[in-house]
Amino acid sequence: MHEFRYERPATVAEAIRAVAHDPEADFLAGGTTEVDLMKDGVFHPDLLVDITRLPLRGVRRDGTMLQVGALTTMEELASDRTLMERAPFVVEALLRGASVQLRNMATIGGNLLQRTRCRYFRDPAVPACNKREPGSGCEAVNSVARMHAILGASPACIALHASDLAVALVALDAVVHIQSEEGERLVPLTQFYLMPGETPDRENVLRHGELITAVDIPLPPEGTRSIYLKIRDRASYEFALASAAIAVIMDGPVIKEARVAMGGVGTIPWRGFEAEEVLREAPATPDTFRSAADGTIRDPFIVPGTAFKVELAKRTLIRALTEVTS
Repeated sequence: MHEFRYERPATVAEAIRAVAHDPEADFLAGGTTEVDLMKDGVFHPDLLVDITRLPLRGVRRDGTMLQVGALTTMEELASDRTLMERAPFVVEALLRGASVQLRNMATIGGNLLQRTRCRYFRDPAVPACNKREPGSGCEAVNSVARMHAILGASPACIALHASDLAVALVALDAVVHIQSEEGERLVPLTQFYLMPGETPDRENVLRHGELITAVDIPLPPEGTRSIYLKIRDRASYEFALASAAIAVIMDGPVIKEARVAMGGVGTIPWRGFEAEEVLREAPATPDTFRSAADGTIRDPFIVPGTAFKVELAKRTLIRALTEVTS
């Protein structure tokens, strides 16, 4: 592991200042992904700024909104009663996203920022990775690529976004609070992540020295039904081959409103705006669900190893819609 310095500031402002003024510094929270990347030799900061003691923890309800401190752990958020009652699919995403040991360490802010599990990105011995070494190429495009993306991908990068939680929060139009030396800005989660295009090394809109301090989660109306369906190779801790986060408001057999997002298939948490248009004021029927799936999994970028995901993703969405509307 690369040698580094360590600091534990007493305030948010001090932490931000320490990172902003050192181009080789980064924040350290739960470390469940960051430390792995350091051990792998992919990430090698000169300075780690420990923020775990800062007052950025807890869940607070304000009317129809939950504000979650960025240092709240996954397990703490999964235990929130309001979330269980009003948006249980967020709790399902949290519980299916990691083992209980990891959930007790991993933070909400860190979960949203976790890096891809692409084997080529995480192995420095692989020379071609545009995410790790811009301009070097993408080994995954021409190699084994079963756990990779088909939506938002490009010849420059097909690395998959790994977070389950982010999928459910994208469906709810969650908003991220970002603090810098210049002040605070609010960014909708649907605008927070960047598709690779020709710059796969830029994964989100955060600038160096900016810190996620909280996440606002809008609560769905009472009576909303929701589901988080995750298809994976094994039932225990594993990343998604495809997943669907869905919230619907029903009026008898008709879907009045729907929120749809998918994971396991995109370079970013994938919001199904096309599916939502198809489902709005539509009958809950197999034909409606198939149209919603076809509208969401549109123009996929596939390589031989990921071709199976096109139909898998559609069937995942159809199954989730069938279960949540039944």
